[in-house]
Amino acid sequence: MSEAKKLYIKTYGCQMNVYDSERMAEALGGAGYVETKTPDDADMILLNTCHIREKAAEKVYSELGRFKGLKAEKPDLKIGVAGCVAQAEGEEIMRRQPLVDLVVGPQSYHRLPEMEAKTQEGVKALDTEFPEEDKFERLKSRPKAKRGPTAFLTVQEGCDKFCAFCVVPYTRGAEVSRPVDRILTEARDLVERGVREITLLGQNVNAYHGAGSDGSDKTLAQLIWELDKIDGLERIRFTTSHPNDMDDALIEAHGTCNKLMPYLHLPVQSGSDKILKRMNRSHTAESYLRLIERIREARPDILMSGDFIVGFPEETEEDFQATLDLVEEVRYGYAYSFKYSTRPGTPAAERPLVDEDEASERLQRLQALITRDQRAIQDEMVGREVKVLFEKPGRFEGQMVGKSEYLHAVHVDKANAAAGDLCAVRIVESGTNSLKGILA
Repeated sequence: MSEAKKLYIKTYGCQMNVYDSERMAEALGGAGYVETKTPDDADMILLNTCHIREKAAEKVYSELGRFKGLKAEKPDLKIGVAGCVAQAEGEEIMRRQPLVDLVVGPQSYHRLPEMEAKTQEGVKALDTEFPEEDKFERLKSRPKAKRGPTAFLTVQEGCDKFCAFCVVPYTRGAEVSRPVDRILTEARDLVERGVREITLLGQNVNAYHGAGSDGSDKTLAQLIWELDKIDGLERIRFTTSHPNDMDDALIEAHGTCNKLMPYLHLPVQSGSDKILKRMNRSHTAESYLRLIERIREARPDILMSGDFIVGFPEETEEDFQATLDLVEEVRYGYAYSFKYSTRPGTPAAERPLVDEDEASERLQRLQALITRDQRAIQDEMVGREVKVLFEKPGRFEGQMVGKSEYLHAVHVDKANAAAGDLCAVRIVESGTNSLKGILA
């Protein structure tokens, strides 16, 4: 019996890339690969890239440069680039870095075994097409090994919104939703392997419209209610959403579906209507705030999360102040904020930039406000009882770490619990980025 080949995958970016990396490892498992945690003893290195953050492509080239010595020592080592930078750069990656053996886009990774076979014959492999076949249908069934208590499950890919700053429509393609039955089959399989919480993923997940068994399109709310019926599945989450696709049924589900957790990531990007229009967001600050009101009427304890871009082209101090005002009104439990960075090929790339120092100063002010609210909301959890799904042991003997229904990290000392246990915990202390509790 031949010795298994070793695969090292480095994942950049969002949860969808984490899910994709799992599926890529499973696909290459059929070609005789097992995962390793270090590139030094790998037979194949795969970088699963993200194009959202600043200078994403240059960071990938820098990472590839670090493997030159390793490739010289191990000429049979195969190196691949996957994901959104692969989709955007394509042949340029192979031209700039001849050590790369294969490049595969996010819609074609089900073809990895065939591409890997080509590289073993000394042939470079490139696939950045948007294939007609369903990659999820082509992938082998997931292996039956036991898993941790939480898992990601991609239900929708691509985006039709064409925000002026975003490359997703170009790297992930148009919105496509997976059929309900296939999602339910994968979810049941995950639960059989020990998963108790599933996070549904999509670039625009609440735009989900997947084919049901009766042939009609089902919405995300309808999919959630189908998942609610699965015995052993205790928690459901979803991310990332667009305000324009939060329909009445989905809002109602937050108030009536016990398995749907009271946490919602709903990016707004700016509090200025002028900037929102320049971003092609197709909503206003007022419509967003009224939407938050309706969601909180359905689920008063829901914890809100958001995304913000600071220093978008033509943003004035008045525009930025509108963003601060919106943050004050919403009071986010979590929020992610970034300085605008140009993405070649997007409409905003042609517009004049805000002064770098001014954008940096605005970002600091916004993050200070977000941090204040985040810490205050954590402090308010002290004395409350929450349900914690334990995921792993902590740093100290007897300590367990997990997540509350609000996605707060919670650690419990001397916890008589194991990974996968869902326990009532009383919060006794608020830390910088976590809570401390005792079993109730």
